[in-house]
Amino acid sequence: MLELKNISVQFGGIKALTDVSFKVENKTLFSIIGPNGAGKTTLLNIISGRYKPTLGKLYYEGNNLTSLHPNKRASLGIGRTFQNLALFDHMTVLENIFVGRHHLLKNNFIKGAFYWLLGGQKEEVNNRIEAEKILDFLEISDIRKSIAGTLSYGLRKRVELARAIAINPKLILLDEPMAGMNQEEKEDMARFIIDLNREWNITVIMIEHDMGVVMDISEKIIVLDFGKKIAEGVPKDIINNSRVQQAYLGDDKI
Repeated sequence: MLELKNISVQFGGIKALTDVSFKVENKTLFSIIGPNGAGKTTLLNIISGRYKPTLGKLYYEGNNLTSLHPNKRASLGIGRTFQNLALFDHMTVLENIFVGRHHLLKNNFIKGAFYWLLGGQKEEVNNRIEAEKILDFLEISDIRKSIAGTLSYGLRKRVELARAIAINPKLILLDEPMAGMNQEEKEDMARFIIDLNREWNITVIMIEHDMGVVMDISEKIIVLDFGKKIAEGVPKDIINNSRVQQAYLGDDKI
């Protein structure tokens, strides 16, 4: 589904990523790990289109996405959440989800004037049905009318995931979806992510610092350190890799 070839990113004299290459197969749960400052979020920004690589190419379903605008990537089915919450805090939960579905709406201002004749009503009904499915899936139906900014941190994390799901993605990028959560909230979020992958057939690329979660739910993992890929493989191979141990613990003799 996704292929990065020799991706390098440089900001002035700082090399954020250097010659990073990997492939993500369709419908897999793929994790990116590494110490702080390793370049993980920069990598997601390359995939989502927020940054353009200094060198290298990005392919999605066989098409070159390297220079494609972020809005176009959403239309191709690439959704994302952020490390720092990026909700519209003054809007309700339901309104935040509708924002995520905005690019799927076909009726424009002109057509809206003929709401009953040109399918505007049907489109709005379908939009609400899909939003309700997402609310039900993430178990937040009871807060659909709550203002996002008044919710607890864990619930706001769910709302941000809901908005990312609302774009109807084939690939979803999750930047530390469990950061700042207690154990119960982490277990719930892990369950939602697994179900998105296995039941909704969405390919997941996740950055996460909780190694227990990463090793439990990931099918494949890459490890970054100082902007370079130092390991790639299944969880068992990664946890036993001496370079990974050294990057995290500063000593390869464990």
